[in-house]
Amino acid sequence: MFKDDPHTRLSRRHLIAGAGALVAASALPVVSGRAAGSSEPAPNAIPPSEALDRLRQGNARYMAGEMTERYFSVGRAARAEAQYPIVAMLACADSRVPPEIVFDQGPGDVFVVRHAGNVVSTYGLASMEFAVAVLNVPLIMVMGHSSCGAVAAALQSSRTRSKLPGHLPELVEAVQPAVNTAHGKHPSDLLAATINENVRLSMRNLKTKSDVIGDAVSSGKVGIQGGVYDLATGKVGLI
Repeated sequence: MFKDDPHTRLSRRHLIAGAGALVAASALPVVSGRAAGSSEPAPNAIPPSEALDRLRQGNARYMAGEMTERYFSVGRAARAEAQYPIVAMLACADSRVPPEIVFDQGPGDVFVVRHAGNVVSTYGLASMEFAVAVLNVPLIMVMGHSSCGAVAAALQSSRTRSKLPGHLPELVEAVQPAVNTAHGKHPSDLLAATINENVRLSMRNLKTKSDVIGDAVSSGKVGIQGGVYDLATGKVGLI
């Protein structure tokens, strides 16, 4: 009998999560690139570059204090029938980083998955697969932010080898590869460098741990972009 290996268990969980997402997708109404009940293209049937440009413009409006005036009750009935987000966003759970506001987007525009440290969890991965396979998002974005507490905790733990309570060690472990990569580059600002590397790590994990996402990105159907939100200025710098 083979010895149980933690990496095998992890791979098995990823396989189950991916299969589960596809099963769920097959049981739900599939958005095929056309608006529900219409022969017209779906509102999010746009190139990844156009989706990214909308986010850039929205972030510029946010920084300038010229955000779009919205009446959120308008369109509520239509949104109850279907959703057509232009981006699936993996963002940090930090309360100061609300993606829809940062990019000046309205309800139904951004499919958001949030975890501390914008790490890729099993359920988060399945959620992103849902956005790709069912909602047909044209773009995936991983957004970190300055002064990220989860990344800072991983750096601190790496320095002191201190034991954190509860499930926090699992979060630190998820960020650790980014800590190692940043250390190897000997940056002047280790925290900022690790935040950037952590975004790159999550982008890589999304593509390599999910065939659904990886194939969509490789084929050019879905774009993938990283960014870091500056808490002080409001600017999202693209990676």
